[in-house]
Amino acid sequence: MSMISDISQLDPLMAGASSVDTEDIEFYNVKSEPFRIYGLYDAKNGDHFKRLPEEVAAATSDAVLSLSKCTAGGRVRFSTDSARVVIFAKEPHVRRMYHATLMMSAGFDLYLDDPLSGDSRFYGIFKAPYNMKNGYAAEISFQSRETRYLTVNFPLYGEVSELYIGVVKGATVGDGAKYRCEKPIVFYGSSITQGGCASRSGIAYTSIVARKLNMDHINLGFSGNGRAEDAIVEYMAGLDMAVFVSDYDHNAPTVEHLKNTHYKMYETIRAADPTLPYVMISRPDFVKRANDVAESVERREVILESYRRALNEKGDKNVYFIDGESFFDNDYLDCTTVDGTHPTDFGMVCMAEKIGKVLKDILK
Repeated sequence: MSMISDISQLDPLMAGASSVDTEDIEFYNVKSEPFRIYGLYDAKNGDHFKRLPEEVAAATSDAVLSLSKCTAGGRVRFSTDSARVVIFAKEPHVRRMYHATLMMSAGFDLYLDDPLSGDSRFYGIFKAPYNMKNGYAAEISFQSRETRYLTVNFPLYGEVSELYIGVVKGATVGDGAKYRCEKPIVFYGSSITQGGCASRSGIAYTSIVARKLNMDHINLGFSGNGRAEDAIVEYMAGLDMAVFVSDYDHNAPTVEHLKNTHYKMYETIRAADPTLPYVMISRPDFVKRANDVAESVERREVILESYRRALNEKGDKNVYFIDGESFFDNDYLDCTTVDGTHPTDFGMVCMAEKIGKVLKDILK
């Protein structure tokens, strides 16, 4: 009996992208009009997409310089009446991880947007070949030709140097749906904030929250390296944003580090915008291991102290606290993380529900 090692021979649905027929496809660089790129820094210039100015990333740390090239939170919006949409992405570096899908690290997914209601719903994925190198091409088809408003989400951990959108020759290409507000929600934090380990880009809790609120967002989660260094804090303080979400407790190396940076970051960002809604979140993996509970309590107390000082010393009416322990407080705790730390898709939804409720009230 012969053994079949390629699962796609047993189940075609498990295969990655097959070859794409592009004979009747016309490609557009997403840096050109009328495509609109969100969530990335100076997206229409430079030789690769990034989330921070290189000088800010380099001044923060070598790790953040590298991670800033991951395109978490990046999106391109447009409309077309093409019955086929093809992407061609150049990805110079693919991060493969034991606990994450290739779709998370290197793939793109597609959402259908309603320009009137602001609703956005998942439609499909552009399948990435498992052994891909330097990028790939893939397509998604529709059953009819009619104008649709689309959002394509960039990879959470991949690096993308170029992205082209292809439509059937002669099809229209126009403006995408608009967000309810030009100012974005800015999320700052850890690998969990960056999106690890959602199965695909649209399921990062940051994406879910922003999508449900019909808001633009910027994902400044840096895997293992959200540490509130002065350079990145000063940069974030200069952003024109609708809400700021601080979610870096998980990456603060020690409780002492959290004490030294948490309120300091609040003061810096608050000084730049006295009325900006500022949300403080404590670590979500509160009970991942029994010996971490005491430290989690201590860390939470540091964040609560920042919150109390903001309320009582500054009289700040635009500061909010969310207890990370509450995220996975349900009967399915064992289903909320991949490895005791990074959320599964279900874990991301749990986080999004709690965080989204607070942000919804803020944005009223």
